[in-house]
Amino acid sequence: MNSFSRALLRSDEPGIAIGEYLNELSQILRPLSYAACGRSTHQESLRCIVLGGDEQVYGSNIAVGDEVRLGAAPCGFALEVDECVQKRIREGIVIEAPAKQNGSTAFVLSMMFSADAAPELLLSASQALRTAAQLVEEYLSMRARLAEEIERDSGRPVGSDPVLTWCGIVGNSDVMREVFTMVEQVAGTDASVLLLGESGTGKELVARAIHQKSSRANNPFVAVNCAALPESVIESELFGHEKGAFTGAFEQRKGRFEQANGGTLFLDEIGELSPGLQVKLLRFLQDHRFERVGGNTSIEANVRVIAATNRNLQESVDQGDFRPDLYYRLNVFPINIPPLRERGADILLLADHFVAKFNRENTKKIQRISTPALDLLMIYHWPGNVRELENCILRAAILSTDGVIHAYHLPPSLQSAASTGTEPSTGLDAAIARLEKELIIEALKLENGNAAAAARRLGATERRVRYAMQRYRIDARRFKTKL
Repeated sequence: MNSFSRALLRSDEPGIAIGEYLNELSQILRPLSYAACGRSTHQESLRCIVLGGDEQVYGSNIAVGDEVRLGAAPCGFALEVDECVQKRIREGIVIEAPAKQNGSTAFVLSMMFSADAAPELLLSASQALRTAAQLVEEYLSMRARLAEEIERDSGRPVGSDPVLTWCGIVGNSDVMREVFTMVEQVAGTDASVLLLGESGTGKELVARAIHQKSSRANNPFVAVNCAALPESVIESELFGHEKGAFTGAFEQRKGRFEQANGGTLFLDEIGELSPGLQVKLLRFLQDHRFERVGGNTSIEANVRVIAATNRNLQESVDQGDFRPDLYYRLNVFPINIPPLRERGADILLLADHFVAKFNRENTKKIQRISTPALDLLMIYHWPGNVRELENCILRAAILSTDGVIHAYHLPPSLQSAASTGTEPSTGLDAAIARLEKELIIEALKLENGNAAAAARRLGATERRVRYAMQRYRIDARRFKTKL
């Protein structure tokens, strides 16, 4: 059974998801008939969009597409009083729940049961329809706000103009603006900088920004990934070697420190350095001198070192894997690079940027990203961060055949329950709970972990949102700035 939440998130028209939901619900509750009505943007009246079960029990010849009549089944009772109703009529008992948008009814969900239906069954049906209608309202509200953010953040066809960048870094979220501020503050000094953050967050881009903003901008920027080089060659790569220093050393070779003289050396994954290399790096940081492998001449180099790691170096120090004196030398000015899941406002900008990059590099052109695809991009938790998003957009652009990136072009990981950490158990309650959890997580992302603001965004009370956060074990601190 497709969950109600998956159907809502992946459909351009909520009415399709509502129809699937009512069909699944009918398999559990076994009503005589069920129906739903909705109002399109081009219609003033509500019209029947779903009709199932024994359609004749409504006592009318209503069909899909027909206008709903006030005070008549299906859907007309809730539409007349503008609230949930349970009404006994000649044909049976009708239960209806309206879902509103901007103060007016957008959808009505309706079910009819036999006159002798058990009270427990009617209560379950009433609760299910009320909850579903409320979730539809919150979903519609979220979609409206997301559309406003898309318009505000891009306001143009995707890939048409350069997006908001700073020193080549795409981003306009609050957390990234704080990073930019810290870069501005430290760039004019020669202090060592330690960039902290998960893989794929763009630590090298931040290091380049520091270099570009410094007085060394016209001199070399040299980047070394300490984890990518075998331990047997990394010393030679960093410090160079003399001719004959080891087998295969047929000539003298300058290392990265000499190549970066006057500029900046970026050491990525610094936590992977061996104890011996940690000692040599510490010596350089202390007096800016080193010796080539196989040599005994002390060489001086005017190099600023920027290090980066995705490990907790403090834990490595506590465990004896990293020298504490080197850690304190590197950690003069730490900058935390936030993961993409904490940069909700930047996801659309980055997606636009990667589409524009694809369009520049290929004859095939992508015109836009569909709304369901954008929803999935916003909800996904991005363990691979910006690098994963770039690969995701590239894959989707290749698969697209109509100039549009649709939700079904995105990798399966984005479309699965596991991708958002909301794996439901089976059943209706689990599906409804899953959608509620996804909506709350999305709102918290957009509001930087502020539960009160998330409640306002969802059009719900703060008490309800906090209760749901407690029930689903959602920690708002995950979405707050960690600088």
